[in-house]
Amino acid sequence: MLKKLLVANRGEIAVRIIRAAQDLGIATVAVYSAADAESLHVQLADEAVNIGPPAAKKSYLNVEAILKAARDTGCDSVHPGYGFLAENAAFSDAVTGAGLVFVGPSGDAIRMMGDKVSARSAAAAAGVPVVPGSAGRVEGLKAGHEVLTATGFPVMIKAAGIRIANSLAEFEQAFPQAEAEALAAFGDGGLYMEKVIGKARHIEVQVLADGSDAIHCYERECSLQRRRQKVWEEAPSRALSDRLREELCASAVALAKAVKYSGAGTVEYLYDDEADRFYFIEMNTRIQVEHPVTEAITGIDLVAEMLRIAGGEKLRFRQGDVSVKGHAIEVRLNAEDPAKEFAPFPGQVAELRIPGGPGVRFDSMLYQGYQVPPFYDSLLAKLIVHAETREAAIVRLIRALNELKIGGLKTTKPLFLALAADPAVRAGDVHTRWLEGWLIENAAALAG
Repeated sequence: MLKKLLVANRGEIAVRIIRAAQDLGIATVAVYSAADAESLHVQLADEAVNIGPPAAKKSYLNVEAILKAARDTGCDSVHPGYGFLAENAAFSDAVTGAGLVFVGPSGDAIRMMGDKVSARSAAAAAGVPVVPGSAGRVEGLKAGHEVLTATGFPVMIKAAGIRIANSLAEFEQAFPQAEAEALAAFGDGGLYMEKVIGKARHIEVQVLADGSDAIHCYERECSLQRRRQKVWEEAPSRALSDRLREELCASAVALAKAVKYSGAGTVEYLYDDEADRFYFIEMNTRIQVEHPVTEAITGIDLVAEMLRIAGGEKLRFRQGDVSVKGHAIEVRLNAEDPAKEFAPFPGQVAELRIPGGPGVRFDSMLYQGYQVPPFYDSLLAKLIVHAETREAAIVRLIRALNELKIGGLKTTKPLFLALAADPAVRAGDVHTRWLEGWLIENAAALAG
């Protein structure tokens, strides 16, 4: 088992990791920027080290400062959390090169799954369905026409930006424009092409692996997104049949085994409701923001298992040990003003009332009097509810949101109260583009 862990992150995830480590008897070291000197993760850790000024590139992205803090405090391991350096292969290499344990996959695994082309190739080799499209870069209109035979329309053309073509005429106009854009941005005209899945759901599978064996902890659905950022996550997905769930989860395990993955990871898919098919998008080689919903339905502490695996233990669970109980929902409470197009709203927490009761969890770094800094992501807290059914979970979510009070700040709480009351959300009849349209239609209500 690990003895002393440096947590290379801040905010609610740093608090979450510190608590999990301390539950296992592992001493903890927090790192912080000058802006985070009074943060909760600094107060809860056994030790804390200032690693630089507020700017992330001079603190939370400063690899040398982080490694120095680990060496100076006698740590044997580093947990990157999510964001910042969590999926940085060079950071993983630097940690292990310094003689420390990186709590996560190897740099090689991060490199492979972080590159779209190699990740797609690895998924296809493992028998995981991939979105029809180019295996690599497409060079020239003739090659583009050949890819079209697999994708059909609509098709996505990716260069520095994204273009959607719905017909051959649109494709032949958009392709040379995208080539010119790629040439200006990257120095060559190579493009990527991919089939557009119309009303797709975003479904992801949580895996745990120890480098030789892997299991899944079932799926989460994250279809409610704003500007491709998840805002509401739940588990399990109501959209999947038992047969398709089994296929989906088995494919994630096959991929984790194929790349000799170690730690907690998430394999993400698009699910086409109409065709009843799923397609691999990517693998996130870290703990996810939304991991608590999986913990709620399976009873497995994913962060603790990451620490055990990093400490040299083999998987403690067989697949048959993992089952789903009930339904869980997580909403991300950000310091943003929904009435002003979600503009950031840093400030001081004047009052704090945290919801409680059966099936309610609140992961945050908040306390009364805390000054939310303007330098980082606006996530304040995650509210997680768990109940026997999805319908009961939504009712519990409404109760918990009404109980919650964060005085002095504008937050996304009104958004979630409105969504929880919406008939389409109640029915689970949503897709990855649904929320954008809903926000336009309900802008006045959120402003009121």
